[in-house]
Amino acid sequence: MAAMAPTQSLPKHDPRRLRGMMDRASDLARVHQVTSVFVGIAGREGDLLAPEFIDFVESALRMEDVLFRLLRERAVVLLADVDRGRAEEIFERLRDDFSARFAPATDFEMDLGFYQVDGHGGYATAKMVLPAIFGAPEEPEPFSDEPDPFSDE
Repeated sequence: MAAMAPTQSLPKHDPRRLRGMMDRASDLARVHQVTSVFVGIAGREGDLLAPEFIDFVESALRMEDVLFRLLRERAVVLLADVDRGRAEEIFERLRDDFSARFAPATDFEMDLGFYQVDGHGGYATAKMVLPAIFGAPEEPEPFSDEPDPFSDE
């Protein structure tokens, strides 16, 4: 009998991992009535401490928690079996611990967003979660056929 090839996990930045996180939170809620929280971590573009903070968070996660890095300065974390209040406490502690160990007191800023998937039939999709944890994208200025009153034409 031929040996089966070992299953390969998806690459760390594969978008299917993000979908898997959404599915996992939905399954935990519907099947097991477990509340979970998605946390969005967003640093300023070019911030050298943001990727370090994201790595720090990843090293502090429990086995059942998952981190997906969207960009160098942006990540999504799924915390299983916690509510939003507990998730906020966890991230406040992580941010304080990181700041005390590694960051200059005045330069470290990190935006955090939270989305709770309720343990009684809740579900999650990327279209629901991502705008909630990172803020909705700004609407572009509408195109107008009206002449610009300040142009020389």
